[in-house]
Amino acid sequence: MIPYIKPPSIPLGPITLEPFGIFVALGVLFAAHRLAKMAERDGLDATPLQDYAPWGVGVGVVVGHLFHLFAYHPEELSKSPFQILKVWDGLSSFGGLIGGILAAVVFFKLKKLRFRDYADSFALAVTPGWAIARLGCFAVHDHPGVRTDFFLAVNFPASLGGPRHDLGLYDAAFLFAISGLLIVLRNAGMLRGRLLPLLSILYACGRFFFDSLRATDLSYVDARYFGLTPAQFGCFALVAFGLYGLAKWHSPAQKDSPSVGSGGSVQPQAR
Repeated sequence: MIPYIKPPSIPLGPITLEPFGIFVALGVLFAAHRLAKMAERDGLDATPLQDYAPWGVGVGVVVGHLFHLFAYHPEELSKSPFQILKVWDGLSSFGGLIGGILAAVVFFKLKKLRFRDYADSFALAVTPGWAIARLGCFAVHDHPGVRTDFFLAVNFPASLGGPRHDLGLYDAAFLFAISGLLIVLRNAGMLRGRLLPLLSILYACGRFFFDSLRATDLSYVDARYFGLTPAQFGCFALVAFGLYGLAKWHSPAQKDSPSVGSGGSVQPQAR
């Protein structure tokens, strides 16, 4: 099994760098850089994406923290009313996703741009960035699962029940696998314009299963509603969006098909 190792914090004067924060920062930077590169590769203007990045991250962090407090651990609100202001203390990745989506909806609306044109770029950039950030969850082992003898189990301390699934590891590995699949599809010219809906369905299925493995026998566990975690309810919304996108979104290649001009010659339609 995998040994239980927690990297130490790194003190830098008045600031302390935590392993989780380092991986999250690396994931965000990677996603932002790749987002612009993917848009440029598709012949799109990357400037709106560069302008969106700080808004997406900022709103994602705030909503991720609020989702953590109100959906997963409402008991933390009883500690101090100021807990709601400590956006660095407890983040939900699913809440961060919701925040990023809300920021994108408002941002692209204000810029009068069609989000669908950039959807593939988002799928190809956010997925590996999210996987890197999820490695931070594995580094600090803050998503323990049920006890198991599975060969990928992490040997948690005896005080935490011994070998368990580590859902941060599973989520990161699954996201890296999806990233590879999306790259293969893009290079093959398949599902062009619909990679984001595909990502939504694939991740929702994996996340729903992983959350079913979350520990329930520890002192600090995620809240459940009707037997499901908040993220599992969110998975239903992701699947609905994915199915709608696969059915309704058409690839640019289909919209930009050639048309016959007045002289009988084939002329490309204007983009």
